[in-house]
Amino acid sequence: MIVVKREGVILEKTDFAFENEGVMNPAVIAEGENVHIFYRAVREGNYSTIGYCRLEGPLKVVHRDKEPLLYPQFDYESQGVEDPRIVKIGDTYYMTYTAYDGVSAVGALALTTDLKHFDKQGIITSQFTYSKFEKLVNLKGHYTEKYFRTYNKRESRSNSGKKIYLPDKNLVFFPRKINGKLYFLHRIKPDIQLVSVEKMEDLTYDFWINYFLDFTQHIILEPKYDHESSYIGAGCPPIEVPEGWLMIYHSVHDTPNGYVYSASAALLAIDNPAVEIARLPYPLFFPETDYELNGVVNKVCFPTGTALFGDTLYIYYGAADKCIACASVRIKDLVKELISHKK
Repeated sequence: MIVVKREGVILEKTDFAFENEGVMNPAVIAEGENVHIFYRAVREGNYSTIGYCRLEGPLKVVHRDKEPLLYPQFDYESQGVEDPRIVKIGDTYYMTYTAYDGVSAVGALALTTDLKHFDKQGIITSQFTYSKFEKLVNLKGHYTEKYFRTYNKRESRSNSGKKIYLPDKNLVFFPRKINGKLYFLHRIKPDIQLVSVEKMEDLTYDFWINYFLDFTQHIILEPKYDHESSYIGAGCPPIEVPEGWLMIYHSVHDTPNGYVYSASAALLAIDNPAVEIARLPYPLFFPETDYELNGVVNKVCFPTGTALFGDTLYIYYGAADKCIACASVRIKDLVKELISHKK
């Protein structure tokens, strides 16, 4: 078994209006001794923005903005910008986040070269209704019954007539191009899917039509073990190690006392991340402490970012939808354990 150390709570909510209900699910990128954290800040009424703080080393907060860095500016994100992730590809930082307009939760992208000024690119997921999705994935008769359970909304419009898109969240880029292509993970429940394109402009309406016509070919991870039996979702940006892409994701299982969200780990092939090399048959860590067990949503460890200092991997996660915590593990030990569970 792997030794995982709880480093404790890193950030909690404040009295500032934009984060007076909770902070959670941070995008994380380390540069030298600095760790930049872009976190989901929630105010009363479940309105989300993205706040910013900087760490010196993996754990010490040395700066924290008093106002949100990113906030809703467009109709598609009017209720909130949520759960960011960030990577640097070339000279550009790619920040993905969930855009929520009160009825639809979809994947959006913002770009920056200085971590201060962000250029929003809009929604980059499909923007298809459930009925359109159902029609497309059924045309070739693939086994997709699990996608038609109650956790995927079936309505095409809200009571006010607003179009409702199939929920498509947990959008996470790989931190470099692979064979000349951009790769990103996303999640339509209950599995994790993979997209690859040569350039972002390729994500057209026709691209998504063809994608869903061949949908099962894009599923790379499916729930397999008890701790992920309900659904899984992309978590932290994949980490390149000699053995492959180390993937920290979240896994969910239903219990008589509600859902339990855990951090899990897998290893993907370096030149073809659609290939799963190994997966832990147990959670990397799961809710145990009070700050993970009790909060706005109980029993939640939701990993969204990492920083590597020496041989120690620091994993930052939302705890009980209330605060941001950190756990650490020796990366060599984690990879060695994964290899012992090769498929």
